[in-house]
Amino acid sequence: MTIDEMAARAAAGAGEETGSVSEARIDEIRCEYETEALGIGVASPRLSWTIGTEDAGFEFDRYEIELARDDGSHESAIVESRDQVLVPWPFAPLRSRERVSVNVRVGRGDGWTAPSRTLVIEAGLLEPADWSADLVSPASLGDLDDGAPIVFRDVEVDERPVRARLYVTALGLYEFSINGQRVGEDILTPGWTAYQHRLRYQTYDVTELVTTGAVALRAVLGNGWYRGQLVWPGNRSSYGDRLALLAQLELTFADGTTTTIGTDADWHACRSGILRDDLYDGQSTDRRIRDDAACRRSEPVEVLPPYGGALVARTGPPVRITQTLPATRILTAPSGALIADFGQNLVGWVRLRVRNASPGERVTIRHAEVLEHGELGTRPLRSAKATNEYLLAGDAEETLQPTFTFSGFRYAEISGVPDLRAEDVDALVIGSDLERTGWFVSSDPDLNRLHENVVWSMRGNFLDLPTDCPQRDERLGWTGDIQVFAPTAAFLLDVSGFLAGWLRDLAAEQKPDGECPT
Repeated sequence: MTIDEMAARAAAGAGEETGSVSEARIDEIRCEYETEALGIGVASPRLSWTIGTEDAGFEFDRYEIELARDDGSHESAIVESRDQVLVPWPFAPLRSRERVSVNVRVGRGDGWTAPSRTLVIEAGLLEPADWSADLVSPASLGDLDDGAPIVFRDVEVDERPVRARLYVTALGLYEFSINGQRVGEDILTPGWTAYQHRLRYQTYDVTELVTTGAVALRAVLGNGWYRGQLVWPGNRSSYGDRLALLAQLELTFADGTTTTIGTDADWHACRSGILRDDLYDGQSTDRRIRDDAACRRSEPVEVLPPYGGALVARTGPPVRITQTLPATRILTAPSGALIADFGQNLVGWVRLRVRNASPGERVTIRHAEVLEHGELGTRPLRSAKATNEYLLAGDAEETLQPTFTFSGFRYAEISGVPDLRAEDVDALVIGSDLERTGWFVSSDPDLNRLHENVVWSMRGNFLDLPTDCPQRDERLGWTGDIQVFAPTAAFLLDVSGFLAGWLRDLAAEQKPDGECPT
C-alpha cells in the first residue's frame, strides 16, 4: 500500500472503529528487555508486547495479564490502558529464585485477542543475602604474566536434581564448565561494568549438566577489561590486580530439598594451557597442557573480602558468536607469508583447523584490517599486537580459537601451517547478540554498500558496550560517539537493554557534581 493509499484509507475511515480484534494477535511478549527471562534482576519486571494485525489501524483500550505460579495458583489483572511497552508489573513483587508464567491479551469493546505465548519468568538473586558463596582467588598463581588460572572443585551428588541453577561472575573474565561441558554460549563474561560500583552476574540453567556421582566444576579466569591493558601499553590492572571467581550452584531435588555449592576455601587453583591473554595483544595457548593433568599440581584458593559494590543481573543481550564467515581466499604476500582474506572487516576470532602436526609445533595468527604493499598492515593498530599463538598438542586434527581476546580484522596472517587451505579457516564474528530491527535498501549499489558498512561497524563496536573502535589500542566507550550514533543504532538493532545497562554504569561513575566520564 502506498503512502497516498494509506492516507486516503485513513480519511475515508475517520471516526469509524478501526481494526478487528478477531484479526489481531500478540506476536511477541518480553519481560524487561528479554524474550527468555531467566535470572531477571528486578522484583517487579516490566512487560512489553507487539501486536500483529492485517489492519494497521488496530487499537485496543485495555489489556489483561495472566500469571501462573509454580504452586498452581493463578492471578490476572485487567488494566484500562493502551500502553504496551514496559508496562508496570501488576502483581506482588517476585522473590529471589521465584518462577512464574505470564501471558497477555488485549481487548476493545466486547472483544479480546487470543492470549500471547506463555513467557516463563524466573527471578535471579535479588538481595545481597542470597549470596552464600565467597569471592575466591588463586593464592599465588594468576599474576599478570602467569597466564589464565583454573579455579576448580569436585563434588559428589547423590541424586540427580530436578533443577540446577548456576549464578556466576568474576573479577576478570571467566569460562565455566561442568563435567567438561562448557556452560552456556556467552563469551567474555561477565563483561565490562563500572567494577568499583557494579559487577554483573549471569544465571544459567545447568540441570542437564549435573549428574549423579562426581561433578567437576571448573572456571578458567582471564584478564579482560578488569585487569588487562586499557588504551596504552603498560596501563594494566586498572580496576584490580587479582583475578577472582564468585560462583553459586543451587540444586533442587524432587522432594523439594536444596543444596548449594558455592566458591569457598575448599576450592583449588592450577595453571591452564592459556599462557598469556589480553584483549588488545591476543592470547598464547599451549595445547599440550591438559586441564586434568595440570590440576594434579594445584594450590588452595584464598578467600577475598566480599565484593563491595552491587551484584546485578544483565539487562542486555550477552556477547556471543553471531556469524561465521569462511575465508574467501589465501593470499601469498611478497614476503612469502600466507594471509587469509575474509572479504569483510569484522570483529571476532579466527578458527583454524590443523592436521597431523607434531607436538609443540607453533602456529601464529596476526590480525589487521588492511594490507600495505601486499603485506599485513598493522600500523593502524598502534601498540595492539592482535596476535594469537598456539603450541600444538599433536592430535590428528586440532581446532584452534582463542577464549579471552578479540580483534578487528579482515586479514589474518597465519604462520606455521605450510599447507594452509581456505576451507580450514573461518572468522567467527562476535558481539552483543542484538536483534536486527531496521533495514535500508536503495537502487544505488554504492549507497547500499555504505549502509552495510554502517551495520558492520555497529556490530563490531557494540561488544558489551558502545566503543569507538574495535581494532587498535583504544576500544573505549566514549560518550560522544554513542551520543551521535544512538538514533541510527536504535533504528538498526534493538539496543534498548544494551544501552540501559551501559547507562547505569555511566550513572554509577558520575562525579558528585554530575559530570560524566567522557
